[in-house]
Amino acid sequence: MPSDATLTRDATRPARAAAAPDRVRRDRHLVSAWLFALCVMLLGMVALGGATRLTGSGLSIMEWAPLSGVLPPLTHAQWEHLFTLYQRIPQYRLQHQGFGLSGFQHIFWLEWIHRFWGRLMGAVLLLPLAYFVVTGMVGRALAARLLAFFVLGGLQGAIGWFMVESGFDPNSTAVAPAKLVLHLCFAFALYAAILWTAFSVRWPDPERPPATSAGARWTRRLAAGSAALLAITIVAGGFTAGTHAGFAYNSFPLMEGRLVPAGYDALHPFWRNWFANLPAVQFDHRLLATLTALSVGATLLVGLRSALPRRAHDALMLLGWAVLAQYALGVTTLLLVVPVWAGTLHQTFAAILLSVTLLVLHRLRGIGARTPATSMIGIP
Repeated sequence: MPSDATLTRDATRPARAAAAPDRVRRDRHLVSAWLFALCVMLLGMVALGGATRLTGSGLSIMEWAPLSGVLPPLTHAQWEHLFTLYQRIPQYRLQHQGFGLSGFQHIFWLEWIHRFWGRLMGAVLLLPLAYFVVTGMVGRALAARLLAFFVLGGLQGAIGWFMVESGFDPNSTAVAPAKLVLHLCFAFALYAAILWTAFSVRWPDPERPPATSAGARWTRRLAAGSAALLAITIVAGGFTAGTHAGFAYNSFPLMEGRLVPAGYDALHPFWRNWFANLPAVQFDHRLLATLTALSVGATLLVGLRSALPRRAHDALMLLGWAVLAQYALGVTTLLLVVPVWAGTLHQTFAAILLSVTLLVLHRLRGIGARTPATSMIGIP
């Protein structure tokens, strides 16, 4: 994907460049507000995905119908048809046998809303994009990037079905953990890309401190390291969810009285423990979360003592509070043995923490830059 600077050069239009500054500012705020609204919808999608997983609703719809699936069952016969399909999979036989049509409808609606929300996001992205392109409010480079997001959103839907289909395997009552992680990570990556684009449209010019100190440069490096640790922690959290590791070892900080649980290296070869061995999966998630929190703490310690732009200082403070809240949510979810509300909130707040981390990185991007590059994309 082209860099922001490349998008700036490609998107510049002489007629728009001569426009009044207040009109440019208005367009930038309108486009960025739309992108921020999309990000809020994506947060809702992450929450719905968590609730769907935790309630076991994700396997209730056994057909992938991107167009006809927009409408829910409208007649009793349609409901009976879908319920008959559901009765053929192992989850019904092993977990829900005998719960009747009303029980099926209860889990069906959550999965249907999850899928409908994805379709709605596609419309909210594509229709305003067409308007912005026709009216010249975004340039070709930004339009191409946003159209790529639309295509990737469709691909995410296909990955979701690829994941769901794994839950239909014999003796399976849930989706394959690796496919769950793929679906989760793709969603977070798409969210991060749209959010970064929104930041760059709203705040095109990087703030620069009067003099770039060693402390400021170290702050940026530590923030980047914290972002990398957070990304790995999210992946580990996906495996914790996929293997249901959070339903075991429900104590903190020790795991059955030990710092490193017994049986950590039970599987061979050793690397398999990181993805399939419950004690190792949960311990790794705990360890990575703690390292992320410590890394954020180091970033704050250095950054708040350095000469940074005011908005960067504000973002750092917000990051500190966000990582504390997410860590507390993780411990609470574990101690309460993963109730639906806590597990859903913990998954959703991971995306919020990622948002704040990206905000910090965006506000620090002017530190150490050798050229006065701008991140304006698509709006001259």
